[in-house]
Amino acid sequence: MQFLYTIGVRLFSFAVALAAPFNEKAKLLYKGRKEIWQKLSALKGESSVVWIHCASLGEFEQGRPVIEAIRKNVPGKKILLTFFSPSGYEVRKNYDLADVVCYLPADTPRNARRLLKVVQPESAFFVKYEFWPNLFKELALRDIPLYSISSIFRENQVFFKWYGKWFQKSLKAVTHFYVQDETSGKLLQSIGIKNYEVAGDTRFDRVKAIVDAATEVQMAAQFAAGADFVLVAGSTWPPDEDLLCRYINEAPDGVKLIMAPHEVHEGHVQEIEQKLKVPYFRFTRNGDAEPGGSRVLIVDTIGLLSAIYRYGQVAWIGGGFGKGIHNTLEAATYGIPVAFGPEYHKFKEARDLIEVGGGFSVNDYEGFFSMLENFRTNDARRQESGKAAGSYVKSMCGATGMIMEQVFGVKAEV
Repeated sequence: MQFLYTIGVRLFSFAVALAAPFNEKAKLLYKGRKEIWQKLSALKGESSVVWIHCASLGEFEQGRPVIEAIRKNVPGKKILLTFFSPSGYEVRKNYDLADVVCYLPADTPRNARRLLKVVQPESAFFVKYEFWPNLFKELALRDIPLYSISSIFRENQVFFKWYGKWFQKSLKAVTHFYVQDETSGKLLQSIGIKNYEVAGDTRFDRVKAIVDAATEVQMAAQFAAGADFVLVAGSTWPPDEDLLCRYINEAPDGVKLIMAPHEVHEGHVQEIEQKLKVPYFRFTRNGDAEPGGSRVLIVDTIGLLSAIYRYGQVAWIGGGFGKGIHNTLEAATYGIPVAFGPEYHKFKEARDLIEVGGGFSVNDYEGFFSMLENFRTNDARRQESGKAAGSYVKSMCGATGMIMEQVFGVKAEV
């Protein structure tokens, strides 16, 4: 089976090379992999290398709290950060808390041996879904501690099928799992793996840190002051904006909307403006009114959303009428109800928020309107739901601290 798997890995690498002249993502991956060994050579001879591997940008946000905690609490470590996907590497290739950032080499036995000969990490942390059979085998042969963090498993994964025995070897090479939920732990138990802790998702610690460090956004504060009800909509797409604009156009004067679209280029912002029939204000330049007298604040810049949710009584998370919703946790942290469209099932935190009563999904404008009016006119109901959302996030924090204490023996400041 290892032979067939390795052939598949080589075929994928060959396909990337063939596609590179025609596909931008393949081109970036092909070019980036050529630089791996030169980058890794900077760690040759280092004795205290901690290796963190993430598939892409989302997994990086889960690995990041651990990296930051190591830097803050365990001095003298060199940090290697690797990515599988260009979407992660290209955004974080200059991440200043890592000593070396590069792609993960193709998972062949030769590459695995070469990497571990050059780097010789003292420990390795692989985030969420990342399980590489050849590499894990070589780590185990060298007795290098290997940790799977924020890992989550589903019954339909190959590890838990009758034909998945060979792939189970990868899991059994892991020193310890820090899984997100009990279901994942029980699945590991079903194949004889008991070395796990239900730690939760390290991303909750990251979100809490972002919110704790957030500063006041004066324009948003001025806009929200005196309003009867403020809806903050983050990472919105056109289907979200259709609902939001219709609602605010019909809502009473005391209702205000802060909208932070996912795309902030001029053409898209103008499309939003054309849908509005009430006074609005753009964050970067004036609309047709001053902030205090406007009904809508369009946040046509990036980097402010996590701080702006604090000004809302309810949050709307965009993407639920497309490929999937964006980050619900940044809003839920502030203890406000979080709502979104129907495409949320891939996201555990969204399902959890619904289960605890802090999250809400709607399918159409009628459901959207009914939900918001319920919250607008029923303070007790809104506060109850907001408390449930905030309590959920708070209860899920602490995975990073558990990892730091058990792996490095320190009570970490996260």
